[in-house]
Amino acid sequence: MKTKIFAGLAGLGIVILTAGCVGTVADTHSAALSWGQDSVYGRYDRSVDQVYQASVQVVQTDGTLITEYVPHDNTNSVRSLYGKVNDRNVWIRVEGIDPQVTQVTVQARSKWGTKDLDLVHELEKEIALQLAR
Repeated sequence: MKTKIFAGLAGLGIVILTAGCVGTVADTHSAALSWGQDSVYGRYDRSVDQVYQASVQVVQTDGTLITEYVPHDNTNSVRSLYGKVNDRNVWIRVEGIDPQVTQVTVQARSKWGTKDLDLVHELEKEIALQLAR
């Protein structure tokens, strides 16, 4: 009985030690249980407005758009959005690298804070396909 209680407390301690907060690509914070790469970026020869509108369209098609915003500590060439796709939290950041090139960064995590790279790759590809139309 004592070993079961000790094992349970040890397991709980490990979960508490490994849990934490991570920064999102939209300059916010989210709870996380795993660290490492959880975002993918792509660069396109399009304006910030075109890439941002494609990103909004993809999130609205695949899930629910929750928030759109311009981070306060950046110029107007950076826009971000937050949504839910397949019960995952999704953050997308669109920023102008130069007048002809725009970078989009996509990040996704589950409600438990685990990363979902398959969804991230899928959304980034869908944004590229939306821009090709």
